[in-house]
This record gives sequence, C-alpha cells and structure tokens, in this order.
Amino acid sequence: MARTNNGDLTAVRQVGRMLDAAFDGRIDMSDFESNSEEQRKKAFRSRALAALAVRMVTGWQNTDAAEAVIDGRDDQGIDAIAVTSSPPHVYLVQAKWSDQGRATARTDAILKMFAGLRLIDGEESSQFNPRGQLLAEQAKEAMSEQAVGVTLVTVLMGAEPPSREVLNELVNGEREFNTHGDRVDHRFLHASDVWNWARADAAPAPVAMSVKMDPWFSLDVPHQAFQGVVKAEQVAGWLDTHGTRLFELNIRNPLDGTLANEELVATLTDEPSLFWYFNNGITVLCDTVDPLYDSMRNPHGGPVVLRLSGASVVNGAQTVRAVQRALESSDDPATARVGVRVIATGGATDFSSRTTRATNRQNQVGPRDFAALDPVQAEIRADLRAELGKSYSVKRGELSPSPETGCSLDEAATALACAHPNAEYAGRAASSPNTLWERGSKETYDILFRPQPSAFQVWRSVVTMRLIRNELHRLRPTYEKLPAAVLEHGTYLMCHLVFRQLGTDRIDDPDLDWESDFLPQVPAAVGAQLAALVDVLEKGYTSRVQGLLSDPDKCRELAAKVAGLGATGGDTAGLVDRYGKQTQARKRRRPNAVPTLVDHQAIKEGTPLRFVSMNSIEQEALADWLAEDDRRSRVTWVNDRTKPLLWEADGRRYSPSGLVTLMWGQARWEERPVSNQGTARWQTSEGATLAALAFALQDGNAESD
Repeated sequence: MARTNNGDLTAVRQVGRMLDAAFDGRIDMSDFESNSEEQRKKAFRSRALAALAVRMVTGWQNTDAAEAVIDGRDDQGIDAIAVTSSPPHVYLVQAKWSDQGRATARTDAILKMFAGLRLIDGEESSQFNPRGQLLAEQAKEAMSEQAVGVTLVTVLMGAEPPSREVLNELVNGEREFNTHGDRVDHRFLHASDVWNWARADAAPAPVAMSVKMDPWFSLDVPHQAFQGVVKAEQVAGWLDTHGTRLFELNIRNPLDGTLANEELVATLTDEPSLFWYFNNGITVLCDTVDPLYDSMRNPHGGPVVLRLSGASVVNGAQTVRAVQRALESSDDPATARVGVRVIATGGATDFSSRTTRATNRQNQVGPRDFAALDPVQAEIRADLRAELGKSYSVKRGELSPSPETGCSLDEAATALACAHPNAEYAGRAASSPNTLWERGSKETYDILFRPQPSAFQVWRSVVTMRLIRNELHRLRPTYEKLPAAVLEHGTYLMCHLVFRQLGTDRIDDPDLDWESDFLPQVPAAVGAQLAALVDVLEKGYTSRVQGLLSDPDKCRELAAKVAGLGATGGDTAGLVDRYGKQTQARKRRRPNAVPTLVDHQAIKEGTPLRFVSMNSIEQEALADWLAEDDRRSRVTWVNDRTKPLLWEADGRRYSPSGLVTLMWGQARWEERPVSNQGTARWQTSEGATLAALAFALQDGNAESD
C-alpha cells in the first residue's frame, strides 16, 4: 500500500519516528556535535535511512545495519557498505532523506557512487574514512575471491521515479563493470517501499506451531483441512508459547470470568473424560500446513503431526483459555481430549474472513466483534503505533491500554461519534453502544470509519472526550435539578457541543500542539455549552431529560438550537445563580452498586476492567507494586451479586471493595484507610467506574418513579 506522495506526509512522519526509535544511539553522529539540532536531526535520519535500507536488502538486525553506515567525511559518495555471506553479495547504499517526502535521485549522486565503486574495485580503500576503509576492503575481498555481484541501492524519502538522465548514468556505469558478465546492478527504494517494510516489520511475527492429532481425517479440496482429536495438555501449550498472538484473526480474545467459561473449567477439572463430548472444539486457520505421518503406507493408522505456519485460532479461544486455566490448578485435565479442525487457507484473506464469521455465529457474537475483522481497524492500530507510539485494543476481551498509553476501539468510536459535525451520531451513541457497530453507507460505523480517520484524529478525539467527561464529572456535585440531570445523562451531547464550539478543523494537523492550544479551552467551553443547553431545554422541552439526550433526532434538534444562541454558548454565571447547589440535602441511601449492575445486566460477562487510584496518595503507594505485575491492575466482570471481579493476578473472584483491601495489604501500604469504595476504583475501557454506572441506573429509575 503506497501512501506517500509529495502531498502526503503521513508515511514520512511514521518512518521518521521509526528511524529515531530503531537507530538512536547506534549511528555515529560525533561529526555533527557543533551543528544545530535541526541539521543534526536531518543528518541522523539520512544515515538511519541508509541503515534501514541495509536491513531491507540483507535482513540484518538494527545494530549490524547501523555498523554498515559510513556516511560522513571521505565516504566517497557511499552512505553504507554491506557485505553478506549467505548468499554472498555486496550492497552499496546511498540515502536521501526529506522531511517533506520529496527526495529525488540525482545524476551527480549516481556518478559519485560509481566513483566510490571504482575506488573499491581498484583497491584504493585508503581514500575512505576509517570505517569505510574496513568495509571497502571486505567488499573488495568478496568481489575478487568469490566473484559476487554488487547492487547499488538508492533509498529516497520521496515518491518521484528516477529521471531518464539518472537511468542513463546507471546504464553507462553498469556497462563499464559488466563487460565480462552481469556483476553490477541497481535498485531503488522509495518512500512507499520503506513505509510498507517498516509497518510489516513492526507487525507481530506469524505464529508457527505443531498440532498432533490422533485419530484424524483430512480433506484436500477446495482447501486442505484436517480434523481430529488433540490432548488438552497440547492445547494449553499453544497459549503458553504464543500468548494472545494465537488469536490474531479471531474476532475477540478469551473472555475470562464468564459463566460459560467457568463451566468449561469445571468440566475439565471434574469430568475430563467427558470434555470432548460437551465442547464444540477449536478451529485453526493457517497459511500452510505440512503433515508428517507415522507411516506413509498407512497414514491413518497412527497420529499425524501438522506443522502450521501463520496459524490463528479463529473459533474456540474460550476453550483454549479454559484448558490452560484448568491445567494451572490440576494435572487431571491433561487427560482430556479436544476436537480440533485445521484449515490451510493459502493466504486467501477473503476465505479466512468468511470462515471466521461462519464459525462464530453462536455465544452472543455481535457486530462489535465483527468490527475487529475490519482491515481499517488494523490500519488505525498501525497508524497509532507508528505516528504516536500509542496502543489500540480492537478485540472484545482484550484489555484496554492504560489511558496514557492508548485507547480501545469502543472509546475511539464513541469519541469520533461525539466529534462528528452531526449531533445525531452522539445521540446514537447515547441511545445504545450497539448503534456504533451498525454497517452500511448511512449507518454509524461506516460514517465514523469511512474514510479511515487518521491517528491524530482518533487520539485527539479520545483525549478531548476524556477531558470533557472529567469536567462534567467535576461539575456534577455543584448543580441541582435541570443542569444536574444534563450532567448525569447528557455526556455524549455535551461532548459534541464542546467539540463544535472549539472546532475540529485542524484535528488532523500534526504541527498543531493540541495539548497546549486546544485542551486548555475545554473547561470553559463545557460551562458555556452546559448553560446554553439548559437555556434551550428550559424554553421548550418538558420531557424527561434522559430520554431527550439519548434520542438521535432530539440531539440534532437541540444542537441546532444551541448553535443559534451563538458561538460562545450560554451564561455560566447565570446558571450558577439559578441552579447552583447551596446546601446538601439529606438523601436516602443508595442501593449497593454491584446488585444494581447485575440486576440490570449492565455489564457483559467477561468485560475487562482496570484499577484506577482515587487520589495521588493511593497512586503513589501502589505504583511500584502494580508495576511489578500488570495483572494486578486487571480484572474481568462476572455477573455475580457478591463476588463479580475475577482477578487476573490469582484467578480468584472478589467483591470490588474486598479486592481493593487485599491489594492494599499486599502492597504493604501502611497508612491505608480503614475502608474503601471499591466500585469507584474499577473502570471500564470507556472510562466509566462501576459506581458511576450504578448511579446512572439508580438515578434513571428514581426519575421514572
């Protein structure tokens, strides 16, 4: 996929970031110590680009590729020299970096490369700088003793093809050296080649694994496939070895803590001999499969060992995880048998996608799960990593990154809906999260993700939405009556109104300092838009606020009327005068949060949650202990009224407050409080705590009463 041209700097930024990360400290820049930072950076990236070109043509690692760079004084027109042994070859590299993606091949540079090659061929390596001299001697030795070929590699951070003059100089120079056979050739690497290679290099390596089946049978057409019985111990080993990479093509990762998965573990532990009968089995897709038979004369008379490349479990992720969990606590499940089907796709992506969908029609698989298969989400994840160094969790069951390191697909979709110019999409998100995944040219998902939003648009939308929500939460205790209801139920519309007031015209601009120029305006904008929305509601709406603010059509109507009040919003001071909370009235005791959430089925089983400290003192006290093992901050939700949290650190279930107390003790926090509000410390990927979710349900019921 070529994304770079003279007008698109996306690939340039991503490649630059990758070069900085890969070669910082590995490239000798001592000759630029007295130069400006800008000059030094440009020279570094040019040299790092030469090192990357060496990696691309040789397959070497970063350190070895950096050692091949000789750019500097007395480089004789050559930026890097790489001599390979298997197969034997010599590469002479010249690199041209451009921050604008406009580097082009020039005839004078080609002439210099050939002049450098003549020095090497003529054993005049002493004219090179010290590192160049050593590498030039190695190149000459290979050229003389092994008669290896030489390739002149020109790597350009630009898209323009070489001119006719450049090609003529290459032909003339090669003719000089190819009198007695084709020994010298050339190769161009443009920005799109570099960008594609860098993205592929950053992607997880394909899973290669073996599967032993006995008994088994096979099919050869239209796709090679095997189905048979596999020992549970072997299945657990797959996950031990490969981790979640095993589920790369699956619509979701294992969902620990669901009742269905608990039953799988119970069967494996208590009745392992019956597991094969009770379980639907596992489907594995792979690029290729290489079967090894016990006997060629009678292959079905014994087991078969399948060597898979590019393997992924597309159905049965829950089974794989259940087997691993059962074996962690007992050896008995090792005797269990699991049905496994292996299908070789030959790299047919459409067939792989159709198979994944077809094998996941059960167990509450919905449009949200299938969104994980959309190639656009893989592109966004790669862009976020390359542009901003941020993580992006796509699959349901995959724990969301911590707020400072990334976001989830759910959070990104919600933020994009709120930031969309049409308030209807914020209303859709408020009415039901499921609307975010509806497909079609006029449906929410395609509106938000077609065309693909950039990494800057996604991340800035998310961080802005987070800040708006924090401000809404801060204001909630200061108001009563109508503004309080808006703050409680109008999160999505309020986010939309703030996005619209501040403007998102430059949200894609990488040169804009979003954190300094945009985010500081958010608190004032929240107050102004709250006042404006309350003004509109006071003048013509008598329906329940919760219903109004979750109706897409009403949200669009309200947003239009708020816009009619002016760009600056409403009178914040007047709102405080009318609705500011003066005294704290005595309230009846709220029902417990956990039973409320369970009774309303507000959280799906298996939903991942993350621990968040309520204040800086607690955060500082637990920071080192949590950093020792990231599993300590992660749980999954189980719909149980007493112990709904399955702690990843030990696989046991706890109440929210009970687990927090246990964590405080294990962290040896000596000045810990006597009690805690555990439901305020466990947060979903969207940033809502258990307490906040329960309060919203309780307030909604109270209003309806």
